[in-house]
Amino acid sequence: MLQDFAGLIEHGSRDEQLLNQIDFTRLPRHIAVIMDGNGRWAKRRHLPRVAGHRAGVEAVRSTVETAARLGIEALTLYAFSVENWKRPPFEIEALMTFLKEYLRKELDHIHRNNIRFQTIGRTYELDESVQFELRSAMHRTAQNTGMILSVALNYGGRVEMTDAFRKLYEECLRDGRDPASITESDIERHLYTCGLPDPDLMIRTSGEMRISNFLLWQIAYAEIYLTDTLWPDFRRPDLFAAIIDYQKRDRRYGGLSASPQRAVVNAS
Repeated sequence: MLQDFAGLIEHGSRDEQLLNQIDFTRLPRHIAVIMDGNGRWAKRRHLPRVAGHRAGVEAVRSTVETAARLGIEALTLYAFSVENWKRPPFEIEALMTFLKEYLRKELDHIHRNNIRFQTIGRTYELDESVQFELRSAMHRTAQNTGMILSVALNYGGRVEMTDAFRKLYEECLRDGRDPASITESDIERHLYTCGLPDPDLMIRTSGEMRISNFLLWQIAYAEIYLTDTLWPDFRRPDLFAAIIDYQKRDRRYGGLSASPQRAVVNAS
């Protein structure tokens, strides 16, 4: 696997030491990330909040590339929540501008790396210029067969379930179906994430200990990894450390299971 990072990781570096601790037979299929801490990153440097959002773009670039090289099947990034509309208009405009810039600059790289781009959330409520860039990126990468990169935009877990329940209700009315026959699989078919495996690992940066209305249905059995690292400072070794920590855990899914061999991690 080290060859997939050729030219990126120096021999003997901390990156290499961490990479060598990863068990590539037990990678998480789907990693979800709450990208938190842009504002605090900027405040510590006496910069405006928008400077933190701009700095966070580099963390997105690093995380996407690293996850794809590792062979992660799906990566979902929480970029803009339905609650974020409460922020000042100039900050919202800056966020959308950075999103469009990211897609324009990175789309070729994403496509070359066989990554399929998609969004989850009520993107139809976004500005048309943003929707245009999103449609272009999805169309360009639609046939790619590598990692699925999902960006949550105008997203909320409760909103997602509300939309799913409405669609399922309409389906029951149309088909004359007894609501008592509804299963979990029926609900999952109508979630934004239909077709994706549930996240195995959810990462939250900045040290906050909440899930912020993110993938409420899907993370029922996800392993949650918290780091004090602010999102603009999150890089390759941080993702490696999160995966190593994930592999140390015994995933029981509410039942009994044999404890896997514990991984050894030294992320200091």
